[in-house]
Amino acid sequence: MEAVTAVWERYAAGRTPRRAVNAAGATTWLNWTQHADHGPNESLLGPVCGRRVLELGSGTGCNLAHLAQLGARCVGIDIAPSQRDKAEARWGSVPGLIFRTAEATEFLTRHPDSFDVVFSVFGPVWFTDPATLLPLVRQGLAEGGVFAFSHKPPQADPRPGNPLREARAVSRWDHSPQEWTTLLTSARFTNITTEIIDPPDGESEGTLLVRAER
Repeated sequence: MEAVTAVWERYAAGRTPRRAVNAAGATTWLNWTQHADHGPNESLLGPVCGRRVLELGSGTGCNLAHLAQLGARCVGIDIAPSQRDKAEARWGSVPGLIFRTAEATEFLTRHPDSFDVVFSVFGPVWFTDPATLLPLVRQGLAEGGVFAFSHKPPQADPRPGNPLREARAVSRWDHSPQEWTTLLTSARFTNITTEIIDPPDGESEGTLLVRAER
């Protein structure tokens, strides 16, 4: 686990902080894709006001802070300790928002039936064996709860040079929409939808977006 944490700490150190304001002039927003001002918003999760929300891999907290501003009661976990520090420095005054340093499967094991929504944007769902993670996510959701996540679509010929893909401590589960549907069905999720969001003009990579319910 120390090796995995070290990889994510190095990754976090190289990340550029999110802008203070987006193209629409908003100071908080939820972005499912790797492209700025692109893709769906938080409506994918349904109404969030008053709901208990967990983000797996919350990073610097920008996505989760947006949901907290909408009235959700939010917990964000990230395996890299520095990410919690950054999130609290930027968003610590937002009511209903808590950040924790934790590994996803360990946290979910300790918190059954605790959340109405679990989501992840390019986070642990992409980097954790689904045979282990998906049952724990379902266990962490209340009845009827929503699970949603995004990551890059699988590549037929993965390109070299990705530091996370090459790190011996980190594996990545590049599943197709159909493969995720099969895995989620096996884990007893329902109302499963998957889509690949086309990239904006001038970009080549889309985003895989998945939603399911307990």
